[in-house]
Amino acid sequence: MNAPIGMHVDEGARGQFPPPKRIAIVHDWLPEVGGAEHVLGEILEVFPEAELYSLLDFIPEADRSFLRGKPVNTSFLQHIPWARRFYRGFLPLMPLAIEYFDLSSFDLIISSSYAVAKGVLSGPDQLHLCYCHSPARYAWDLQEQYLRQTRRDKGIRGFLARALLHYIRLWDCRTPNGVDAFAANSRFIARRIWKVYRRRAVVIYPPVAGIQADDKTDTQKTRSYYLSLGRLVPYKRVDILIEAFRKMPERTLKIIGDGPERNRLARDLPDNVRLLGRLPQKEVDIALREARALLFAAEEDFGLVPVEAQAAGTPVIAYGKGGACESVIPSITGVLFYEQTAEAVVEAVLASESMTFDPNTLRNNAMGFEPRVFRAALRQWIDGAWRKFSQRRNRGAW
Repeated sequence: MNAPIGMHVDEGARGQFPPPKRIAIVHDWLPEVGGAEHVLGEILEVFPEAELYSLLDFIPEADRSFLRGKPVNTSFLQHIPWARRFYRGFLPLMPLAIEYFDLSSFDLIISSSYAVAKGVLSGPDQLHLCYCHSPARYAWDLQEQYLRQTRRDKGIRGFLARALLHYIRLWDCRTPNGVDAFAANSRFIARRIWKVYRRRAVVIYPPVAGIQADDKTDTQKTRSYYLSLGRLVPYKRVDILIEAFRKMPERTLKIIGDGPERNRLARDLPDNVRLLGRLPQKEVDIALREARALLFAAEEDFGLVPVEAQAAGTPVIAYGKGGACESVIPSITGVLFYEQTAEAVVEAVLASESMTFDPNTLRNNAMGFEPRVFRAALRQWIDGAWRKFSQRRNRGAW
């Protein structure tokens, strides 16, 4: 695993070029708090003076601490009736909505993008840097998987969905031209950015909250159950975890999380699988510390949950594709399986039970993803990009 990139640029070099007077941070949308929103919170920590833009903002007051008290400038989509519930249906309008933002008075634009945020319009005297969580997966390499899982792969619905995604791809191909430099949240996403946009990206791993250097894990504690944690959506493949534990009735699986797949998954649960729904963070932390292993079956861009588990001293059994390959060290901090099938999960669980995992090693591996590491790497990247941009602008050399 590559270490996250370095530390702050030296102040002497910074002093040669005035810092940007006005900074805008642009995020796709804010319906709830997830991994991308935690990244956004750390970007705001680095640039507290910035102004924040997002197409939509429906974060409840009790969950807004990551915004550091920052007001959110929203788009016209915010005021469409039923937007809170049906915002995903506004996808055809999102390219227009993101271009509607007038950011012409800002010197530096930082987009936090997994869909359309990087499509904001900028001029030649503005520096636009994009922290890319992923090119829109459902529009590019995962289109067919997305259509199958949402039952939009056949008939007239399939035709209309493909036509819409074709339009999104055409627009998305325009957006990298307005970005001066990309950062990716994993080497996996850096490869996807190159494949889709033919642009290089520096890798800055996302921050994982709650990692403490002085946490102590009881190595003698009896860990009696396995754990799945995350939103219940099709691509997380919680269904194959349930089927795996149907084949292992002597072992227990606890599933924490909620989402559109919950009712379907709950219809035929074996007795040794418990669907717990969404729990308070304190209970989630306890479950992570007490689990025998975390199970993670998704092909994820990076995947914060496997790092959170390692920070709690808990090994990870993960699908060996995507970002999990960059945080899980096989046979040292977990086990990887290479097919998204119940049989592969069973084999990985049995293999893990023959191994010994050191909680301190797990925790030390997670320390490389601390928020302070992310903030230092992000600041170094942005300071360096601003310095080069200022040099070129001052010399008139492009």
